[in-house]
Amino acid sequence: MTATAPPVAPSDEPAAQPALPSHLRRLVPVGLAALAGLLLYASFPPRELPWLAPLSFALLGVAVHGRRLRAGFGLGLVFGLAYLVPLLSWTGVDVGPLPWLALAVAEALILSLAGLGISYVSRLPLWPLWASGVWIADEALRARFPFGGFPWGKVAFGQPSGVFLPLASLGGTPLLGFAVVLCGFGLAALVLRVATLRRSGADGVRTARDRTVVAAAALTVAPVLAGAAVMPFVSNAAQDGTARVALIQGNVPRMGLDFNAQRRAVLDHHVRETLKLAARIRSGEVKRPDLVLWPENSSDIDPYVNQDAYDEITRAARAVGAPISVGAVVTAKDGSVRNRLILWDPRTGPGATYDKRHLQPFGEYMPYRGFFRIFSKEVDRAGDFVPGDKAVAFDMAGTKIGNVTCYEAAFDDVVRDQVREGAQILSVPSNNATFERSQMTHQQLAMDRVRAVEHGRAVMVPVTSGISAVIRPDGSVAQHTGMFEADTLLADVPRRTSRTVATRAGIWPEALLVAIGVGGLAWAVARSRRRTSD
Repeated sequence: MTATAPPVAPSDEPAAQPALPSHLRRLVPVGLAALAGLLLYASFPPRELPWLAPLSFALLGVAVHGRRLRAGFGLGLVFGLAYLVPLLSWTGVDVGPLPWLALAVAEALILSLAGLGISYVSRLPLWPLWASGVWIADEALRARFPFGGFPWGKVAFGQPSGVFLPLASLGGTPLLGFAVVLCGFGLAALVLRVATLRRSGADGVRTARDRTVVAAAALTVAPVLAGAAVMPFVSNAAQDGTARVALIQGNVPRMGLDFNAQRRAVLDHHVRETLKLAARIRSGEVKRPDLVLWPENSSDIDPYVNQDAYDEITRAARAVGAPISVGAVVTAKDGSVRNRLILWDPRTGPGATYDKRHLQPFGEYMPYRGFFRIFSKEVDRAGDFVPGDKAVAFDMAGTKIGNVTCYEAAFDDVVRDQVREGAQILSVPSNNATFERSQMTHQQLAMDRVRAVEHGRAVMVPVTSGISAVIRPDGSVAQHTGMFEADTLLADVPRRTSRTVATRAGIWPEALLVAIGVGGLAWAVARSRRRTSD
């Protein structure tokens, strides 16, 4: 007699889905890491979507959590390439894809060390805290190595607005970046823990009371609440009156690396735009400015040795009746070439100077020129500039202007030094004509907005070809020009003398956050050794 199986009662549960093949399962974290990198890129200007950054790190946290070191390194590399290749595309505008891709890969390799470290600490209690410290430690490394560092793409520079931005006034770009990353990793920990409890059959009450869930939720929300709490203390108020500032955007004859082949034309454009302003002043259309700011490279003809350039700048200064900060390429007394800002008085001519201190490698100077010439002859287009060695705040009709020339805005210490030197207003004269209409100008403007909040200073951005801007101390843009058009901005700008916590603290917030990351790595090593010995 044959036994018959009992009938199976119909069920409302869906039929079990077959598991993904193992090779497809291995691709899931790779896809998450790539998507995370693309989301972080999308959070940066010219888009203004700062809220995408925490979501990016949430995806990265899910991708690398619990992975082996080799997998963490690889996923970090995938994330870095997806993020940095599009972010740095402007570097190849006029020199082709090789330098752009080489830079992006080199930076992504450094960033992949963060992926390795994050995976290593992800098994620790409160892992989002340690992982965020590891990320900041990696950013600190990128800001210093190699060739003096390349901080472009720090998470903080994608936050020119939003709830996290006020934290820059407490701990600078390191704290701002840490808050964004912590929020994202906290969200990742929350999602992973809730998913684990649900798979184990935990009900809603047990899930809500789980200590790990509570801790992860707290780490997610705390940076948001901290930013909201600090926001009322970010002020645009004038503390020492206001200064009427004119920003001159003279435009250039043509875009690209050879824009300065017509160097006299560039100078003429800025003189002409300043003379137009002088005519408006004489007609009573506008009030006379207290000071005038020209951009970097507004006179690539050395006015110290070229009498014609000297006379033209003097003519512009006298016509407008105010001192001008002129960006010039000059040969110093020792024979070295300098990227210099010159304070030009309408009566006495050139006076105080500031030489750009942090030069752009592969642009203003060429490290290992002979070696890199093997790969591209474009290296010979790089300059041989020599950096300056001190901060200088120009006294322009009683207003202290702290100059941060273009690329220097990416470096925490350069900007901070100018504020400590007494700057009441910051100026970031730039020359973006080389990069045409790429996203570089927008990314740099975002940096300037973060610096405004970090140090509680209005930031003026005079640019040869755009976007020139007047930025309030709270990071908002009061005025701006278009790109590749001659224009003048006039604004009454608050002079501020107080120092933010970030300005006073200097490098210490970064050191503390790096110590958190290093401490997490040390704890993970100790735990690993204990397990091995057991």
